[in-house]
Amino acid sequence: MNEKYSPREIESKWQKFWVDNAAFSTAINRQRPEYYVLEMFPYPSGNLHMGHVRNYSIGDVVARFKVMQGYNVLHPMGWDAFGMPAENAAIKHGIHPSSWTWDNIANMRRQQQELGLSYDWDREVATCHPHYYHWTQWLFLLFLERGLAYKKKAAVNWCNDCNTVLANEQVVDGRCWRCDSVVIKKDLEQWFFKITDYADRLLADLADLKGWPERVKTMQENWIGRSEGAEFSFAVPEIDEKISVYTTRHDTVFGVSYIVLAPEHALVDKLIAGKTEAAAVKAFIERVRGQSEIARTSNETEKEGIFTGAYALHPFTGEQVPVWVANYVLVEYGTGAVMGVPAHDQRDWEFAGKYGLTKKVVVQPTGKELTLSEMTGAFDGQGTMVNSGEFSGLDNEAGKVKIAQWLEKQGIGKRRVNYRLRDWLISRQRYWGAPIPVIYCPVCGTVPVPKDQLPVLLPENVDFSSGSVSPLAKAEEFINCTCPKCGGKARRETDTMDTFICSSWYYFRYTSPHSTDEPFNPDKANYWMPVDQYIGGIEHAILHLLYSRFFTKVLKDAGLVNVNEPFKNLLTQGMVIKDGAKMSKSKGNVVSPEEIIGKYGADTARLFILFAAPPERDLEWSDQGVEGAYRFLGRLWRIVGYYAPLVKAEAESAYDPKQLGKEEKTLRRILHTTIKRVTEDIGQRFNFNTAISAIMELVNAMYALKEQGVPPQPGLAREVVSGLLKMLAPFAPHITEELWLETIAEGSVHKQTWPTFEAAALEVEEVEIVLQINGKVRDKVVVPVGLSAKDLEKTALGQEKVQALIAGKQVVKVISVPQKLVNIVVK
Repeated sequence: MNEKYSPREIESKWQKFWVDNAAFSTAINRQRPEYYVLEMFPYPSGNLHMGHVRNYSIGDVVARFKVMQGYNVLHPMGWDAFGMPAENAAIKHGIHPSSWTWDNIANMRRQQQELGLSYDWDREVATCHPHYYHWTQWLFLLFLERGLAYKKKAAVNWCNDCNTVLANEQVVDGRCWRCDSVVIKKDLEQWFFKITDYADRLLADLADLKGWPERVKTMQENWIGRSEGAEFSFAVPEIDEKISVYTTRHDTVFGVSYIVLAPEHALVDKLIAGKTEAAAVKAFIERVRGQSEIARTSNETEKEGIFTGAYALHPFTGEQVPVWVANYVLVEYGTGAVMGVPAHDQRDWEFAGKYGLTKKVVVQPTGKELTLSEMTGAFDGQGTMVNSGEFSGLDNEAGKVKIAQWLEKQGIGKRRVNYRLRDWLISRQRYWGAPIPVIYCPVCGTVPVPKDQLPVLLPENVDFSSGSVSPLAKAEEFINCTCPKCGGKARRETDTMDTFICSSWYYFRYTSPHSTDEPFNPDKANYWMPVDQYIGGIEHAILHLLYSRFFTKVLKDAGLVNVNEPFKNLLTQGMVIKDGAKMSKSKGNVVSPEEIIGKYGADTARLFILFAAPPERDLEWSDQGVEGAYRFLGRLWRIVGYYAPLVKAEAESAYDPKQLGKEEKTLRRILHTTIKRVTEDIGQRFNFNTAISAIMELVNAMYALKEQGVPPQPGLAREVVSGLLKMLAPFAPHITEELWLETIAEGSVHKQTWPTFEAAALEVEEVEIVLQINGKVRDKVVVPVGLSAKDLEKTALGQEKVQALIAGKQVVKVISVPQKLVNIVVK
């Protein structure tokens, strides 16, 4: 073997070998336990970044480790290829989205192969390929057949820069999740998926996800936002209507001093008709509708409102209650109207204070009288109901039950469960997405495209000039079609699907990616699914992960799969940080993976990014850390080269460890300790950094034996080098493949069985004992393991340094702690 480590030469050699020999192809093998490891597939933006490198390296370690443990491992990769960036490139540079996307895919595939990732490339999918979006459209029709897809006119989130609608989950702090532009409201006819039909199951089944981070489950739980309360009405006699409200605090109903409607509420126009307040209310509504839902409900946003001039009747007291319109009430949450109870809700307290509305205490701490004069804010705790008619004196939780019963008995209300979750808005007014397979006929109405006519292909020749109209909406050849029912002239739907539809089922497609007559083969899906280990960023906790869970449950209900949840275990890796901030072009702190690989090699890039921090934590980039990883691989190359002649001299056969010398036994003990640590760190905790640290300590021990001038017996040399290369193989696949070939045997190190430790090899024969005098450490001595307290005392008192220090002093007592210390008390 060469004296010098040359990563460029080694890595290109093995990458070609792996591709040429389809080294990581996988098929069903019922003789082995299956294991499906998956990293979230990327958007093909053009180049990998260090976040990608970290994500894929983590997955690759798990996949290679599981293969060596005897599992039949599925480890695929593909591309989340539809979306706005491709269309923006077409507008800006005159490049067709298809060309831009496929060029980027080719480049990023090359970069992934240069990282030495163990993907089964025969399973590669791209969501923009007609063979894939054919089945995305088929699944849309399945949802439609099952009553889970519908179209309605709604006030939607609109991004002017992207010229498209956004789902609520895609609005972050009032801005577009992709381009950061301010989001406004717009009334449009849109397609929705009824994810709310699955709210209870999505919430309840979180308890089964034992392998998910609690943080992610909490985020989903809060997003679904299940609450139990009561719904009842306030009559408005002057327009002969009722305003329905939903509340979880019906124990405070006697404290209601006003009602607030969402600006979009259907009764607003009736309430203000003919009133002097009408013009001001309309102006207020117009201004508020320009704000996003997120901004309107944010704690940072000032709560604003306006009086409609109308009054409603309190159902319990008959009192007149003023009706207001405010920015913080959303028409799609609850009933679009809320009751204002200033004394027991801080938001209402501030609103009432701002506009001079009445406050009334109706719950007070048990055993303590609460007066408005002493309150500086709302009291929202538990307590006793007061000023609440026949319910006064009740514990407020008991009062909730009694009030709900009264409402139901009177026929003016009912108990109700409510959700924060809203139906999934899937329409997008853009070109580069899966066309929604629906046709509009003036005779037959809305007609699904027959499944045997799928896919509805995106037209090639469209106008990408910037504007508010979707390129598809201008493509007359695409739009004009024939009705599948009556054969008359009809028009196609010009909206495309949210790209999160494509990524909500891709993990099923990997199980049978070449299927031509179904989205996936159920038998193969049921063999591989659920994904045993899913790896990706925390930013997908609500969007992608919630949608994927929804899709899986629908597919199960449709009888297509047996699994109820898509991902058994979830790892959310941290970000890669440089100079205190996430790497980004705008901050000028990006480090190119190609630059690192070109200079140091892929194994160095992988080793550093796995060693620098535990996977779930943010990783601070360090040029010195990269250099350190590269130097370690050089040390590995040299020490294995030193051991190589001894390894080659020993055929693989048993040898007697009992015949080893003291130094050799120490090395063997460190080897088996390392096997135990690395196996546990990878398999149980994903502590890759500590696993690599243990391997580094083993290499140091190999050097220590060399520096002591003790050549290891050939059998030991072979055992140590074999164990070392197997343990390091998942982290640094190229160098270990080369060293395995040069020292141990033909064939791949990655096809070997993972090493196991011997318990007997972990036992030590000697232990270092601390020697103290009056509690202060004065010396240390190595003694045989198991030495008795009496013999330990004798050994300690016999040490030359100890004798010198206690000379002329009286030994009061000697405290011996076997295996640890001896403390000599003198005066």
